[in-house]
Amino acid sequence: MALRDRPSPNHGPRPEGTATDILVLHYTGMLSAEAALDRLCDPAAEVSAHYVVGEDGTVWRLVDEGRRAWHAGRGAWGDAQDVNNRSIGVEIVNPGHEYGYRPFPQAQMRAVVELCRGILARHPIPAGNVIAHSDMAPARKQDPGELFDWPALARAGIGLWPDGGFRGPGWDGGEAQVAALLARLGYDPAIAAFTETLTAFQRHWHPEALNEPAGAETVRRLHSLLAQSGR
Repeated sequence: MALRDRPSPNHGPRPEGTATDILVLHYTGMLSAEAALDRLCDPAAEVSAHYVVGEDGTVWRLVDEGRRAWHAGRGAWGDAQDVNNRSIGVEIVNPGHEYGYRPFPQAQMRAVVELCRGILARHPIPAGNVIAHSDMAPARKQDPGELFDWPALARAGIGLWPDGGFRGPGWDGGEAQVAALLARLGYDPAIAAFTETLTAFQRHWHPEALNEPAGAETVRRLHSLLAQSGR
């Protein structure tokens, strides 16, 4: 993994005594890596991330992990209502849904895995707190999206992926059961409609069912993830 420093002025102190216990993965959603880096380092933009990962595997370090980068915006995960306070933000170069969303190259995914392993070694981030930007802001965000290789990260010990052989409580046929399980996993029902939250879940943990109604497989996967995370 090639690591380069590209300091951004857009950061601040973390609240004293706050643990860094969330890892948020994004895509840049811009036409090039350079355009994304320019924006993340522009004081007028007031946005940043700790790292940017290029399609060739190059990693740029923009903000020290001990500082609060400005990557998450409005949203929540679990009991975190200001995710920036508690998180590391990684931007992954991809044009995104607006500019020609495409799969993430293997060189890029290898760099993401190596970077995330290092982050997890330095911070007490539980597997259930390795999330997509869309997980914490389902009404606003889609990234890194349904083409991101979350199973590869889980195989590398980064985050969670549903166990295909898991058998838990069945679906009762109602939306309320699914909504309650989504809330237990970490989604905040106060910031997005049920359908938006379900879509965010699907983008991360059930991409083949994207935009379909909830069903028995949704519930099975949720119970598997909850069992793994101890929630």
